[in-house]
Amino acid sequence: MSALSSQPYKGTRDYYPEDKRIQNYIFATWRNVSERFGYEEYGAPILEPLDIYAAKSGQELANEQTYTFTDRGGRTVAIRPEMTPSVSRMVAAKRQTLAYPARLYSITNFMRYERPQRGREREFWQLNTDIFGVDDVAAEAEIITMADAIMKAFGAHTEDYVIKINNRKLINFMMAQYLGLDAVQAQLMVKLFDRKDKIAEDAFRDQAREILADRADEGLPKIAALLDASSMADLPAEIRNSSVVVEVQELFTLLERAGVKSAIFDITLMRGLDYYTGTVFEVFDTHPDNTRSLFGGGRYDGLVGLFGAEPISAVGMAPGSTTLENFLDVHDLVPKLKSTTEIYIVVLGDVMRAATKLARDLRNEGVNTELDITDRKLDKQIKTAIKKNIPYILFVGQDEVKSELYTLKDTTSTDEQKLSFARIVGFIKDKRRTDIDDDLA
Repeated sequence: MSALSSQPYKGTRDYYPEDKRIQNYIFATWRNVSERFGYEEYGAPILEPLDIYAAKSGQELANEQTYTFTDRGGRTVAIRPEMTPSVSRMVAAKRQTLAYPARLYSITNFMRYERPQRGREREFWQLNTDIFGVDDVAAEAEIITMADAIMKAFGAHTEDYVIKINNRKLINFMMAQYLGLDAVQAQLMVKLFDRKDKIAEDAFRDQAREILADRADEGLPKIAALLDASSMADLPAEIRNSSVVVEVQELFTLLERAGVKSAIFDITLMRGLDYYTGTVFEVFDTHPDNTRSLFGGGRYDGLVGLFGAEPISAVGMAPGSTTLENFLDVHDLVPKLKSTTEIYIVVLGDVMRAATKLARDLRNEGVNTELDITDRKLDKQIKTAIKKNIPYILFVGQDEVKSELYTLKDTTSTDEQKLSFARIVGFIKDKRRTDIDDDLA
């Protein structure tokens, strides 16, 4: 029998401690921003009936990208590829008892059967934030302001990213009234616009011509006019004068008042999922090495009603950790993170009993402590602490046990100081508070 592979399943990744530190940093920042805005955490099962995705997420997601199987009860179930249908189901189940506006968030993992590439994995982690029960654009303004706050919380500057905004009602008007497409053509054109930046210009034009069919001669110049518009003022008059533009303008007014400076209007932004009903937006990296969408969201008012409850308005977004980690990397914003273990006790000589008691006492005081129990030579114990990126080494030998003064060494600066047990506890807790203040600054 051949040896089993040590590699993870294609499109997934292993998180060793150094990787998990970065992921946990991302999660903690998401959680901090979400809770600052008054959102509360919820959870949902990793398995759902397949039909909740087929009903509204779109056939590509449900049929081609979702991991499905038949369980032992004969039910067709799916590993969740996204959270929006699940949270909508949960809101529908307690439609009459929830307090509105309901502000909810979750941080969890998903799976989609996609071609793995930079920024896209088959197993991925997302923050999902959703607000239910607000009918006007104040909800979109809040979610987009949160998106902006999240980017700022990671140290990003306004010029590092752009938030592109459009509106599905405006898109529908553009497809039906401006381009004169039927429902099938409109759906195909939306999908094409959604892939605009991923295909060559010639391929985009040829596919657009095919969709337009006998309207291609008049339709292609109209599409060119749309692509040339860099603001709402540049839109063709037929679109600029539509009632939906007023809603978009109101949203930008609210974002300006909230201090969001990275938002721009983009008539070509589509967002591929079928359930969006109003505003849609995406956050894009502006770095030349990573010019891609980081995450997005929008309004999806019809989804709760699919579960037999009275419909309720909803707006949400879903930042992903992989694309965000790439963003932090290219902008040199990945922090230097130490181990969650704060002290590594190095044992010198026959003092294991005393060292064990010291480790226990430190842990009882809330200090994260690892005790070397290997009886190895001093240099090997020290190398282990440094390799694990543990910030402090505490040396325990016969002299330290007798004097109850211990040498505490900083592994980054190599500074040393002799401290009593109480002073060690105080020092570590003070350092912890200082690190938290620095993170929040």
